[in-house]
Amino acid sequence: MDELDRISFRAGLSPLERDGFRMEKIKNGLLGNGDIKNTELSLSGEWLLAEDGLDGRPEWDNSIQAIVPGSIHEVLFKAGRIPDPMIGRNDSVAEKHSYHRWWLKRIFENENIYVNPKLRFAGVANHCWVWLNGHCLGEHEGMFGGPDFEIKEYLKAGKNELVVLLDSIPRVYNGGWPATANEAWKQTVVVNCVYGWHYAKIPSLGIWQDVFIEDCPPDRIENAFIATKDLSGEMRLHIDLKREQIQAGGIRVRIEPYNFEGETQEFFWKFKDNSGNLNLDFKLDNPKLWYPNGMGEQSLYKATVDLLIENQVIDRKKVVFGVRTIEMASLPGGPRPDKYNWTFVINGVSMFVKGAGWCTMDAMLDFSEVRYRHFLTAARDQHIQMLRAWGGGLPETDIFYRLCDELGIMVMQEWPTAWDSHKTQPVNVLKETVVRNTLRLRNHPSLVMWGAGNESSNPFGEMIDFMGKVSIELDGTRPFHRGEAWGGSKHNYNCWWDGLHLNHNLNMTADFWGEFGIPSLPLKEHVLYYLDGEEYSWPVDKNGNFAHHTPIFGTNGELEKLEQYSGYFMPDSTLDCMILGSQLAQVEGVRHTLERARTRWPYCTGALYYKLNDNYPGLSWSSIDYYGGVKPLHYFLKRSYAPLVSVLLFDRTNMAAQQVSLPHYLLDENERWCGKEIKVRVSIYNQDFKEVLDSTIVVFPEEKVSFLGDVSLNVEQTDVVMLYYKTDVMDAAGKVLARNWYFTNYETKQGCILESKRSKLSYSQNGRILILKNNDVIPAVGVTVEVPGKASSLLLSDNYFWMDPGEEKKIEINVDGIAVVKGWNVSIVNE
Repeated sequence: MDELDRISFRAGLSPLERDGFRMEKIKNGLLGNGDIKNTELSLSGEWLLAEDGLDGRPEWDNSIQAIVPGSIHEVLFKAGRIPDPMIGRNDSVAEKHSYHRWWLKRIFENENIYVNPKLRFAGVANHCWVWLNGHCLGEHEGMFGGPDFEIKEYLKAGKNELVVLLDSIPRVYNGGWPATANEAWKQTVVVNCVYGWHYAKIPSLGIWQDVFIEDCPPDRIENAFIATKDLSGEMRLHIDLKREQIQAGGIRVRIEPYNFEGETQEFFWKFKDNSGNLNLDFKLDNPKLWYPNGMGEQSLYKATVDLLIENQVIDRKKVVFGVRTIEMASLPGGPRPDKYNWTFVINGVSMFVKGAGWCTMDAMLDFSEVRYRHFLTAARDQHIQMLRAWGGGLPETDIFYRLCDELGIMVMQEWPTAWDSHKTQPVNVLKETVVRNTLRLRNHPSLVMWGAGNESSNPFGEMIDFMGKVSIELDGTRPFHRGEAWGGSKHNYNCWWDGLHLNHNLNMTADFWGEFGIPSLPLKEHVLYYLDGEEYSWPVDKNGNFAHHTPIFGTNGELEKLEQYSGYFMPDSTLDCMILGSQLAQVEGVRHTLERARTRWPYCTGALYYKLNDNYPGLSWSSIDYYGGVKPLHYFLKRSYAPLVSVLLFDRTNMAAQQVSLPHYLLDENERWCGKEIKVRVSIYNQDFKEVLDSTIVVFPEEKVSFLGDVSLNVEQTDVVMLYYKTDVMDAAGKVLARNWYFTNYETKQGCILESKRSKLSYSQNGRILILKNNDVIPAVGVTVEVPGKASSLLLSDNYFWMDPGEEKKIEINVDGIAVVKGWNVSIVNE
C-alpha cells in the first residue's frame, strides 16, 4: 500500500533523493566572523483587548489588558469578565464570546535597523485583519501559522501601533452528531474538537502563538533541514538559499552536542553563484543516536548554519536535530496492497510501539511548558513511546515537540481534518497549513509519521494526495498514512458507545491499534471542581453540572452508560462508588487489550489507547484528567507497558465456578534477558487471601515474546467471590525485576472488590520519600497514595500496587505535602 500511495501522490524527489554537494570538514573557528546581530523583535506580551462596537469600531475606552499568546476566553476570565469556563455550565458563557468580533492592539518601540523586516504571526484563531500604523496589511484565515507581511514601508523608528481584528466564529448547524455542535470547523482549518462535537464547546479565538518582527535580508538561508542518511553519521543538510548578489561565498555548519558531552565539528562548502534548493552532505564522527523511550538515549545535536560572504556571517539559522532512521517493514506474510507496512523500524531495530492518543491540551489554549511537561513526563514514566496527535487537534507546538525530543516520545502527527472534512475545508488554507507546518516540524527526531486525519471513511482526493506529496518533497524521511484508521489499523468503541460488555475489549485484536478505550471520571478532587457547588451525590441531576461534563454534554445516554460500566464493580449508591467503578472499568477495558496486543508481536506491531489527556474536565477516555490528575489507569499501564513484564491473558472478567486456562507470557521487548535465567512466579488468591495457586517456573527467554504455557484453574478454585493474581519476574537469585497483578470475579457482588480480608500496613514519610511496610501475613492490594490538595501535579513512582506479606516499599513523591495511604483491603496501623 505504501508504494501504491506514492504513485497516487505523483511526488517528485525528496531532499534525500536529490544530488548533493560534499562539505569539507574544517577546524573549529577557522572561517568567518562568528558574531551576527540579532534583529528579531518579539511583540508577544501585553496587548489591549476591546470588543467590536455597534459601529464596527473597537471600544478601546472599555479595553482590558491581554497577554499574547493566549485566547480571548482566557483574557476575559482573568479580567473577571466571565466565570471560569471549565466549571459548572460556564462554557456556554465563554462560547458566546466566540461569536463576537474582537480587537487587539500593541504599542511597541522599535530601535532596530532592518534591511527587509517581516511581521510574522505564528498562529491566529482564526480569521483576522492586521493594521500597522494605520495601514491595512491584509487578512488571513487558518489557525496554524500566518499571516506574514512585509512591513518595510510602514515600520517606523520609535513608537509603532499594531492592531489585529479577530473575526467572529461562524455558526453552522447541519443536524450532525450531536445536533447542537457548531460544524463551522468543516469550512476552515482549526482545532475542531472544541466546536461541540465532543469534549468542549468553546471555539478557539485569539492570537494563540508568538508575534514577532524578523529581518529577512536579500541574501539569507531559509528552511534549514538536517536528515540522517545512515547511522554511520552520513547527514544531509537541505536549505533554501536566497540570493540577490552574485558573490562567491560559503555555507558553514557547526555541530555541537545539545544534551550530552562531546566534541564540536565544523563543515564548509564554498559556492560561486548557487541559489535555490541546496543539498549538502557531511559526516559526523562517532554519532550518538536518538532512540525512543526505553530503547536507548535521546541524544540531540545543535546545528548552527551560517551563510558567509567575504568571510563575514551574513545570515544564521539554528537547528536542533537527532541522528536516527525510520523504516516501515511489512507485517508477517509480506507487503499487501490493502495494508500499510505497520512495523516501525527505528535505527534498524523493529519494535512494538507502545502509545496513546494525544488531545489538544486545553480548550482555552493554555499551552504553557509547565502543563506540557507534566503530561509528557507522565507519558514517559508510563513507558509510552508514541503519541498520536490526532486530526481533532493541531499540528503540535514547538514546546510539545522539543519535550518529545528530550523524552523519547515519538509522534504520529495528523493534519487537522476529520470525518472527510478534507473535502469541504478551503484548499488554499489547508495547503498553507500543511506546507508551513511540515517545514516547521521536520527537524524533530520525535516526529516519525505524518497522517492525513481522523476517521475519514474515504481518505482520498486532491487534498490527501497533496499531503502525501508534500510529505515526500519537503521531507521524505518518515512515512505518510492517508488516515487513521486505515490500511490495517483499527479503532473500536463497541464498549461504551454500543454498550458491549467489558469482555469485548479483553478479546479484541488488530494489526495495529490506532484508537480504543473506555472513559472514566476524574479524581474526586477534580470532580468537585467542576460540580461548582452542585450536590456531591448519586443519582445526579440529568440537567445539572455533572451531566454537562460528560462526553456529549449528557445528551447521548452517558449517565446510563456510566451506570453500566461502573456497575460491573460498584453499586450506584454514592458518587464515590461511581468514580471508583468507572476508573476500574477503564483499567480493565484498556490494559487487557494492550497486553494481548503485545503478546501477538510481530502480528500486532503497536497499540495506541485513547487517550493520555483531554482539553476539558469531565468523564473522559484520558488516563490523566484535564487538571493533571493521574487516574489509576496510568499506573496499571505503567506495569502493562514495562519493558520486562509477565502477563496473563483473560477472555472474560467473571470466572466464578468455571474451568479456565490463562495463557501466560513473558515480554522482554529489548531482549536484554535473552539466554539468561529468569524465574516467573504466579500467585493466585481468593477473597480471604487463601492461596488458590502458587507456581514458579525457570525460563531462558530467546526472543521478545515467550509463551510460558497456560495457568489452569478448576471449578472449585474459581468458585469464589474474588480472585487476585500476581505475577513476579525474578532474576536467578530471586530478586523481583517486574510485578504485574490482576483481579476478576468482581461481578459476583457489587462492591466486593473492597470487601476482601484486610491487611495491615504501616508507613512513614520523610519529605518526598514514603516508606510502606506490610505488617500482615496476607497481601495488600490496590495500595493507594494520595496527597490531598495536590492531585493536579502529583506523580508517584508507583501507585495502586500490590505488597506481599512483610514487604517494604519506597515511594517517591514529586510534590511537597502530607501523604495519605489507602487500599482496597488495607488498614493503616502506623507505629
